[in-house]
Amino acid sequence: MGKTIIIAGAGHGGLAAGALLAEKGFDVTVYEKKKETELGYDWTDIFAPGALAVAGIPMPDKEKFTYKENMTFYSPNCKKGLVQDVPEGQLEIKMERRDIYELLVTHARRNGVKFVFECEVKGAILFGSRVVGIRTDKGEYYADLVIDAAGMDSPIRKSLPQFLSIEKEEGEFSRFYVYRAFYNKASDEPAKDPYKIYMLPQGKIGIGWVASEEDFTDVLIGRFAPLTEEEIKSSFEAMQSENPRLGTEVKRGGQLVSIPVRQPLSVLVADGYAAIGDSAFMTVPIIGSGIANSFKAARILADTIIADKDCAFDIQTLWKYQTDFYKKLGSGLAGLACVKLLLTDLRPEELDYMFETGVLTADDLTIGADSTSLLAILGGIAPADIANKVKNVVRDKVLLKKILLTGKRMAKVTAVVSAMPKKPSKCAVSAWAKKYEACFRL
Repeated sequence: MGKTIIIAGAGHGGLAAGALLAEKGFDVTVYEKKKETELGYDWTDIFAPGALAVAGIPMPDKEKFTYKENMTFYSPNCKKGLVQDVPEGQLEIKMERRDIYELLVTHARRNGVKFVFECEVKGAILFGSRVVGIRTDKGEYYADLVIDAAGMDSPIRKSLPQFLSIEKEEGEFSRFYVYRAFYNKASDEPAKDPYKIYMLPQGKIGIGWVASEEDFTDVLIGRFAPLTEEEIKSSFEAMQSENPRLGTEVKRGGQLVSIPVRQPLSVLVADGYAAIGDSAFMTVPIIGSGIANSFKAARILADTIIADKDCAFDIQTLWKYQTDFYKKLGSGLAGLACVKLLLTDLRPEELDYMFETGVLTADDLTIGADSTSLLAILGGIAPADIANKVKNVVRDKVLLKKILLTGKRMAKVTAVVSAMPKKPSKCAVSAWAKKYEACFRL
């Protein structure tokens, strides 16, 4: 076949797509700024194992993963905890980030993907309206197609001209600032709830968690604004007062990072270009995990590219990736982004009320890292439960207004996504993208 494909950045979705394409005879090269041994944060992550099979990736060895525990969600005042009950067949696996990367890189190499590490991508090379290559600190590289897997702050996406209608910036409440570290175990006292999630902790817009493992305690502090050392210290001390097992010695991690938590990119493709993973904001907006979604998107993208028998790789042939992604994944993720905006607007006492009156239940919070549909929130709720939720919400007029506004926003998003152009003319795509993006403005 001989057609060359550049993957900019070693993102999960890019690696998975590259492996599928190299297997079919495409000449695929990944350009990544880090060393191979530095890929992945020094912590674990969770995802649905079925997504590996979708992308043709083998399951990891059994000693490389465990199954995630059910989470207990606590209201801001910590008086009410709601425990998930994820069915056994839907349990997600937990792996070290670096082990995930080792699995993906090994699989990609086995399929014929080439790697250039310690090569920083600087931006796209265009010929007219077509992306024809990438600029790096090691020189320029050209290809028939560039797959952008360079992350939320992708220099490729940010360098594209405005007329391609591809968003460059993430927007308000779209970036989550996270501190995460693994601390020593201060006592052998068994944890009542091994995996605690704190909602709006200390009245701040964000979350925190304390996960008690056998030999350490996993701590996360997350906010929608950059974290200061003072805020990390204050939040940690509040967690420690509630969790006697939590020690003070950092065993590993201790990193400050930011992750995308917003609706998917409005336009994923252009002539010679396709975005995937964090570059395209494919994380679950409420919890920030996007590994499973990236694997599934990799299959959609690879199938679209392979089906392009003329190897045009232009917006006309790549548009099927756009439409299939939104049909299978993107529409649900966009709906969950509306729920996330509601959570950023709630006052702590409103969320306490929702916990205490049954407006929120454990079933409502059984959202996994593979969730792409509001059915994950609403599925299985009996009519009597719905009636009880409505009755309790009506008692609080301000809260009712916020929830009704969220419902209206979700309905608008659903209508706009369903009206996505079937064929991608420049004017039609631009007009649609503006309507989609407007759905999420506060």
